[in-house]
Amino acid sequence: MFFNTPSLYRKSIYKKIDENFDCDWYFGDYTGGVKSFDINLLKQSSYLHVSNARHRVYWTVGLLKLLFDKRYDVYFMYASTWDLCMWLFLLLRSLFFRRKKINFWCHGWYGKENCLEALLKKIMYNSADRVFCYGEYARRLLLDMGYAPDKICAIHNSLDYEYQLEIRSTLSPSDIYIKHFKTMAPVLLFIGRLTKVKRLDLLLDAMALLKQQGHCYNLMIVGDGEEKEYLQNLIERHGLESFVWLYGACYDDKVNAELIYNADLCVAPGNVGLTAIHSMTFGTPVATHHEFKFQMPEFESIKEGETGSFFEYNDQESIAETILKWFDIHRGDRDEVRKACYAEIENNWTPDFQLKVIKDNLFI
Repeated sequence: MFFNTPSLYRKSIYKKIDENFDCDWYFGDYTGGVKSFDINLLKQSSYLHVSNARHRVYWTVGLLKLLFDKRYDVYFMYASTWDLCMWLFLLLRSLFFRRKKINFWCHGWYGKENCLEALLKKIMYNSADRVFCYGEYARRLLLDMGYAPDKICAIHNSLDYEYQLEIRSTLSPSDIYIKHFKTMAPVLLFIGRLTKVKRLDLLLDAMALLKQQGHCYNLMIVGDGEEKEYLQNLIERHGLESFVWLYGACYDDKVNAELIYNADLCVAPGNVGLTAIHSMTFGTPVATHHEFKFQMPEFESIKEGETGSFFEYNDQESIAETILKWFDIHRGDRDEVRKACYAEIENNWTPDFQLKVIKDNLFI
C-alpha cells in the first residue's frame, strides 16, 4: 500500500483494509497541510521521503526499492503523473516484473484535463492492471475512451462512518437556529474552509435576490479562511446581517453534527467534495453546481429532488431559483429527505462499501 499522505479522513477505510489484508503501508512524508492520522494505528507502516515536495514535479525516495522487494506481489497505490519516481517504477515493472500487479486508487478522469495531462494519465492508467476511481462519472469517461469495463471500477469515498453513526444516534431536532435567528425561516448551511474556490459570494448574492423577492432564508456558515473579511463586507452590503450566522471554525464533531442535522439544506456554490458526505450523513440534503468536470467525485451522492439538487455553474440566479424550488417541493417532508440522505450514504459512501469494492476487484 503506497499513498502520498495518511489523510485523516481515510483513517477508517485504511484500518479496515489493514484488518482484512496482509499488507505493508508506505506514505509520503509531505502532507501539504492536509490533516493526517498516526500511521502507527496500522500494523506495518512507514514514511518515504518526498524530495522537491513543494514543487509540481517531485520524487518519492525509496519507492523503487518496493518494486525490487521480493515480499511484494501486489501494489495498491495512488497515481501521480508528477512523481518522477513513479514513472520509473512503472517502466521497470513493465520490463522486468510483469508478474507483479499494479492497482491504482485515484480520481481517474475529470473531463477538464489539458492535452499534456490527458496524455500522461492515459499512459499511466494503461500501465496498471486495475484502476479504482472515486466515482461512476470518472469511470464512464474512462470507458468512453476505450478502457475495458473490468479494468475500471468506482470505489467512491468515505469518512469515519461508524463514529458518525454514534454521534447521530444522540441527535434530535433542536431550536438552536430559532434561538439565534429569532425566526422560523428555513436554514441554509455551508461548512468548510472559506476560500475563493467555494464561491460563497454567489450564495450571498442569491440570498439577496431572494430577499428582494420577499423570500427570506437564514444561512449558517461554519468555517474560517482567507475570504472571511470579504464575506463579512458582502453580508453588510446586502443587508443580510440578521440572516447570516458566521459561526467560525469548529473542530468539535458533536457540535458540527448538531449544526448540520438541524439545518434544512447545505449549499455549496463551488465544488462540493466530502462536504456532501458529511452533510448527508447527518441527514441534510445538498445543492451544488452541475458542471461536473469542475466538481469533486462526491457530487454523485446527490440524487436530484431526493438528496439534493443541482444549479447552473457560477449563476446566482440559478442558485436562488434552486433554493426556492427545493423548499416549495419539500415543504413538510423533512423527515423523508433525512431518511433518503441516510440511505444514500449507507448504501454507497461508507468504508464497508469501499472494502467490498476492493475485495471484489483487487487484481491479485
